[in-house]
Amino acid sequence: MKSKRLLTDFFRKTWYIYAFSLSFHLISNLINVFYPKVLGEFTDSLQLGELTRAIIIDYSVLLLLIGVGHVLFNGAAMYLVMYVGRKFEFIVRGGLFRHFTQMSERFYSKNGVGKLLSYFMNDVTAVRESISMGFNQTANATMLFIAAITMMLASGIPYYLILASVLPLLFIPFIVVYLGPIIRKRSLEVQEALGKMTETAEEQFGGIRVTKKFAVEGIMQHRFGRTVDQIRHNQLRLVRVSSFFQALIPFLGTIALIIALAFGGYLTITKHITLGNFVALTLYVRMLMNPLQQIGNVINSIQRSRASLHRLDELLSQQSDIVELDNAKAIDLSAGGIRVRDLSFSYGKSSHQVLKNIDLDIKPGTTLGIIGRTGSGKTTLMKLLLRTYDPPPGAILYGDTDVRELTLESLRSQIAYVPQDGFLFSTTIRENIAFFKRDTEMKKVESAARNAQIYNNIADLPNSFETRLGERGLTLSGGQRQRTSLARGLIKNAPVMILDDSVSAVDAVTEKDIIESIQKERKGKTTIIIAHRISAIKHADEIVVLDEGVIVQRGTHAELLLEEQGLYATLHAIQEEGSQHATGTSHS
Repeated sequence: MKSKRLLTDFFRKTWYIYAFSLSFHLISNLINVFYPKVLGEFTDSLQLGELTRAIIIDYSVLLLLIGVGHVLFNGAAMYLVMYVGRKFEFIVRGGLFRHFTQMSERFYSKNGVGKLLSYFMNDVTAVRESISMGFNQTANATMLFIAAITMMLASGIPYYLILASVLPLLFIPFIVVYLGPIIRKRSLEVQEALGKMTETAEEQFGGIRVTKKFAVEGIMQHRFGRTVDQIRHNQLRLVRVSSFFQALIPFLGTIALIIALAFGGYLTITKHITLGNFVALTLYVRMLMNPLQQIGNVINSIQRSRASLHRLDELLSQQSDIVELDNAKAIDLSAGGIRVRDLSFSYGKSSHQVLKNIDLDIKPGTTLGIIGRTGSGKTTLMKLLLRTYDPPPGAILYGDTDVRELTLESLRSQIAYVPQDGFLFSTTIRENIAFFKRDTEMKKVESAARNAQIYNNIADLPNSFETRLGERGLTLSGGQRQRTSLARGLIKNAPVMILDDSVSAVDAVTEKDIIESIQKERKGKTTIIIAHRISAIKHADEIVVLDEGVIVQRGTHAELLLEEQGLYATLHAIQEEGSQHATGTSHS
């Protein structure tokens, strides 16, 4: 999706609304330009002594009708375009959100939340203001200018007086050509700086509890202050140019008024024009000063929106590196096992291989345990199984089908993935657990909570399962969030389940109960458990030990313990010693 294409498509669908608005602007200004003409005629009648009470009333009613007509048609014109502007904003933000949801994990590793929010808020708003208020002001100024010149000529004001009065306005295009690119460039700098500020603020608000616990508020304020200072610097650079630009156009309007007063006054004294024509001329020139000011605002708005469109185009031109094939197919993951063949993987263009020559055969309905030191490649392997990153062709197969040949929806809908961080949404606990299928009956939600050993904690809350969680589920403790996330995975009842160190934040007793529940509930289904604690995987049909991206051991718990010099036995000894020490300390 391209934002400029989106803009073109939007105009193609809503052109008739803009046409109506343009027509209303035309009618509004055709009515409005009668105001100086009527006052000019009134002045001539006053000078000639032709006014009577009835004529004065007629002029007053006419001026009232001119004012009412102008307001009604101008208001209708503005409403129509402001309405479609908001509609455009809604469509673009929806399009942006769809684009974001289609992007891969690599995209989010390069773009922070604050930066993406800046696109949603600042850039879309800038474009919307340009195509709504910018259109209104441009249409109004253009129609008024044409109507005023036409009416001045029709009123008998000499063309050379009109030309002399509007001559300063002819410099406006040259000013726009010179200053426009500068404004656009500096607007782009401001938008990018605002994106960084939003990103910094989002990060610091999200980590405010850590900030307070370490008493580093001053450091965070200083860091945020540097970001704000950069925005202030960029905005001041923009304001200097914009202010000069906006002040210059009204100044040219003032010069035009001075010429009208001086030249028009001379022609009035010398009887070349009537006093009424002179009054009308000065009113017309004064009337044109406001739209000239609007033109300055519009051009600034257009330059800002062009900068925002450029940013949006850069964002929307990025395509997901995870691409579904045109002939991708959906298969039943419960029908076949999972095979990993000579899998080696590096992130991006890095020469460092996170995984090296991995070979696995996971039979349907079995449990695979994966253990290893931090950074050994365990989570990377899971990301490849879920295809959040693309594995090499033929490296991962579900049944006999390459993971790259599967539809993403069929792949991920049949895998229940429970990450270590246990992310929860700012909604009720029930909706978080039943996230995959919101209309899941309450009995199944409660059953999943019991299996995840979180039911009693939820029942103790004021509103039980209807308790609304704070941002990212911070209402709950770390272990409670993790178990709620586990319940969300269990309720999905998928053919394949991946637990990525999903019980690391619970105590040993709770972990034992959870593992027993998983064994019971997942009987006959494929389960992959990543863990740092051996107690979480010792029941697995096969255990794989990873170290620096390589499988260094594999076998059952009992078999691996027999390899006394192996990493598994070493980890087991360390954990057993730690467990005994903790037990001894608690007894003392």
